[in-house]
Amino acid sequence: MKICIHINGGRPDGWLAALPEALRSAGLDAEVAVWAPGDTQADYAISWSPSPAFMAEQGAGLQALFSVGAGVDHILGVPGLPDSLPIIRVEDAGMGAQMAHYVSWAALRHLYGFDALQAAQRERRWTHRLFAEADSCTVGVLGMGVLGEQVAATLDGLGFAVRGFSRSARDPQTYIPGVQHMDASHGLDAFLDGLNMLVLLAPLTRETRDLITLDVLRRMARPSYLINVARGALVVEHDLLAALDEGTLAGATLDVFRTEPLPESHPFWTHPKVTVTPHISAKTVLSTSAAQIAGKIAALTRGEAVSGVVDRGRGY
Repeated sequence: MKICIHINGGRPDGWLAALPEALRSAGLDAEVAVWAPGDTQADYAISWSPSPAFMAEQGAGLQALFSVGAGVDHILGVPGLPDSLPIIRVEDAGMGAQMAHYVSWAALRHLYGFDALQAAQRERRWTHRLFAEADSCTVGVLGMGVLGEQVAATLDGLGFAVRGFSRSARDPQTYIPGVQHMDASHGLDAFLDGLNMLVLLAPLTRETRDLITLDVLRRMARPSYLINVARGALVVEHDLLAALDEGTLAGATLDVFRTEPLPESHPFWTHPKVTVTPHISAKTVLSTSAAQIAGKIAALTRGEAVSGVVDRGRGY
């Protein structure tokens, strides 16, 4: 068995170190190598943003392609991607806890007005601020996948009133206690109504691209707060800036952007109501991810079904 690694624009060193041991632990004897043009056909590939050249050379002969992240938009648009090639995403693999911690930090930072307190410190002013209690602040989590569920549960544990929105209806037995679950049958307007904070955790698909417009932001309580840890293209950037400037939004914490790295000239860098972080809300934990991928390859070789297979019709 041959497994190739193709981290387009990134370093494969960590995967080269972690994957062979994970495969041995899963009982697999496999050759692991970084893909180079002209290589022999691999059975499985582990990739981030695969190049068209890689896809043209390896795609048709692969049994499955594993994404090294939770999102797969970086794969679905690659020219030459075979229709029949299964794409399998990493599920959580340590990212859920990181994401929950990041969103909690951003939500509490806004709730307690830490930005204003830091400004007062710079001016050497001893000032007291009144702040809302968490249970009077309604937070909506748009996207209740594996990561969204952990974020919603953590926010609920902190005392926030939490709503979760997913595209499809779910079995009520899987609901998170304390979290109000909503879906497309309820409508996006009903989900947004009265929200004080909106956390974006939806995948980037045809339906979600440019979903967050000025009109959508105006449907929440005024002023509200936006936290985006999903994909930058969910948000129409000039509409977000307009919402901040007109007072619809009190602020925004943004970890993802349409163009990354964020260009130096971008207005987000200097806007007084925007906090920018460089896509660090959740990083792939190599050891955990490698073990998960190795386990799925072992299952596939036994003819078993695995979870995390992407539904291309839905885009995730």
